[in-house]
Amino acid sequence: MRTSSFGFPPFTPAVKKLVYINVAVYLLMWILGATSPGTVDKIAVYLGLVPIAVTHGYVWQLVTYSFIHSGIFHILFNMLSLWMFGSTLEQDWGSRRFYEFYFFCVVGAAIVTVVMSYTHLLGMRTDVPTVGASGGIYGLIVAFGVLYAEMRIFVYGIFPIKAKWFAIIWVGIALLGTVGGSQGVANIAHLGGALFGYIYLKALPRRGMQFAMSEGYFGLRNRYHKWKRRQAAKKFEVYMRQHDRNEYFDEHGNYRDPDKKSDGEGDRGKWVN
Repeated sequence: MRTSSFGFPPFTPAVKKLVYINVAVYLLMWILGATSPGTVDKIAVYLGLVPIAVTHGYVWQLVTYSFIHSGIFHILFNMLSLWMFGSTLEQDWGSRRFYEFYFFCVVGAAIVTVVMSYTHLLGMRTDVPTVGASGGIYGLIVAFGVLYAEMRIFVYGIFPIKAKWFAIIWVGIALLGTVGGSQGVANIAHLGGALFGYIYLKALPRRGMQFAMSEGYFGLRNRYHKWKRRQAAKKFEVYMRQHDRNEYFDEHGNYRDPDKKSDGEGDRGKWVN
């Protein structure tokens, strides 16, 4: 078990790609902002998270909003956090599961923001865009605090604190910030990401959401085939009775030879596929 961290972890592949994409989008928006401010505003409305737009079909905003940032400190904090917490998780999970977790939190934060905007609590409006990767970042912070609770991290490279307390404090700040005007609106997304990060860790199998979905699919398929066998067995029994013959199938739709004596092991029918 890791107990301390004195620096940033390696720059892992998935984290590297996400950082590069976010930085590239930020630089592009910055250049456009200097040359065509109106274009930047249109992009922010089209790709940012606008709740009323999402409910009218702009569903891509549930993901694209996470690649747009409003300022240098906004993107700097998010990318440093992505590197610090995300790389450690990716090393343990692998890139596929890391992507799955990160975007699960991003989309979850967006859904919470859209739903809450229609309540109009905390001054939230359905026509105001939300941008930034903070929903995914807060999910990473919560996962880090749960999985590496005793690891010491150094805030600003100076103050040591255990990961579990760092996560609790950071989520607590976001919770208190929800009542703070316009920043309260942004903190709803932060809390949504933290919530979905916790749900992922506690409710889904250790091998991830894709594994859970495949298990559900194969379980459903197997139940369907068993039902089909039972239905076929019932039809076959009716046909045999009509011809004065006695053939039997067990409760799973497997053939049981009526001429074979019951002797414990021989009582079990063979599978008929």
